[in-house]
Amino acid sequence: MWRTHFHADYIGGELSYYNKQLLNYPYVKNGMKKLVVAIWLIFLFGAAVALFWYNEFVYQLPTPVPKNYTPVYQGQFISLGGQLKKENKQPVFLHFFNPDCACSRFNITVFKSLVKQYGSQVKFAVVVLNNSYYTARQIQDKLGLNIPVTFDQSIARACGVYSTPQVALLNSRHELYYRGNYNRSRYCTNEKTNYAAIAIKGILGMQPKLAFNQLALRAYGCRLPDCNK
Repeated sequence: MWRTHFHADYIGGELSYYNKQLLNYPYVKNGMKKLVVAIWLIFLFGAAVALFWYNEFVYQLPTPVPKNYTPVYQGQFISLGGQLKKENKQPVFLHFFNPDCACSRFNITVFKSLVKQYGSQVKFAVVVLNNSYYTARQIQDKLGLNIPVTFDQSIARACGVYSTPQVALLNSRHELYYRGNYNRSRYCTNEKTNYAAIAIKGILGMQPKLAFNQLALRAYGCRLPDCNK
């Protein structure tokens, strides 16, 4: 019995010794490091994908309509004040912007492309909707554009806007032609639902009225003015 027990301990000791030696080989260590790194990268990638789709799902939820909201309809006259009230024979594109809203930041690129493409035919202006203090110059720097900026929040009420980012496109008589979303996608990547561009093309093509679906007209994005979904 003593010999059997001793022999088992000996064999166990030898196996343990060889296992330790095996783990000390460089290629085994490198393989384990690569495996740990690969698992960590897969985890990070999965977390990033999950976060992306979660944000996209949240964006697809319509922004709650405020209490006592007064609808504004296509063709309704919109009274503009301040520098936007100046005589203008071009259509007016109002970009409702909240610097603290992630959705507003995501569509800066597409807004800049619209200004670049149609700036000679349409008067573009930014309506800032935020309780924090910003100067017009700060907003222009954030957007990388030298266009009129107003902080008159009454314009949002006049246009029926209660979330950002939103568009209000007025004809030369300041009648509402389109009020709604830039795109169905939060990142403005869906070419088929570039509603803002479609509206501009329609008004420049002298089409008296375009029919937009609820995906264009139902507000998505950040609530005003505190950027809460």
